[in-house]
Amino acid sequence: MTELTLKSATEIYERGLDELRSTTDPASYYAISEDGARRRLPLRRWLKRAPEEEEALLDRAVGPVLDVGCGAGRHLEALRRRGTEATGVEVSRYAVAIARERADEVIHGSVFDVPETENWNTALLLDGNVGIGGEPERLLGKIARLLHPGGRVLVELEPPQTESRVLNIRLEGPGDVSDWFPWAWVGIDAIGPIAAAAGLTVAETWSIERRWFARLRLESFA
Repeated sequence: MTELTLKSATEIYERGLDELRSTTDPASYYAISEDGARRRLPLRRWLKRAPEEEEALLDRAVGPVLDVGCGAGRHLEALRRRGTEATGVEVSRYAVAIARERADEVIHGSVFDVPETENWNTALLLDGNVGIGGEPERLLGKIARLLHPGGRVLVELEPPQTESRVLNIRLEGPGDVSDWFPWAWVGIDAIGPIAAAAGLTVAETWSIERRWFARLRLESFA
């Protein structure tokens, strides 16, 4: 049995991105959850141009936009083509460097460190990023404090009747494995109470290409 070297999740994610960009036959990378589920990381999709269903979602984005966990910046690139002001925030330095090749405005760091200046009309939480930190209420609460009154969050969710849950996961690549860290999955029919706890309401939900999305609204009390 191959002995795995312990690395940070960010290091493994960055290695996967680098291999995909620099080799003709990149290895596969996985997220492993404590219940035994094994999900292949869609690194190739994350590096490509935003697909049709994401372009349709971005029709609902009003600038300025904050892309939370922007990764390699495909949504920022799509917004730039539209002439929509957008900024990404991302913890991986390597992903930030790629994103800055596609769009100039990218913050290296955590969304929890972004100053609460109510600068944003729209926030994006795509690619399962509602699960960041395993605390979707806390994450949405932070984002709500970044939005103008009347602002919106465009969030990708799990299909209907999916059990919302928090599990520890780790990333695994050839010869490497990360520490465990918490992640959340939220079903689209469970987002209402979580959004409400963050001061948001569900304005609409929809599905396209077997992906599920919601638009959450921060009510104006003026």
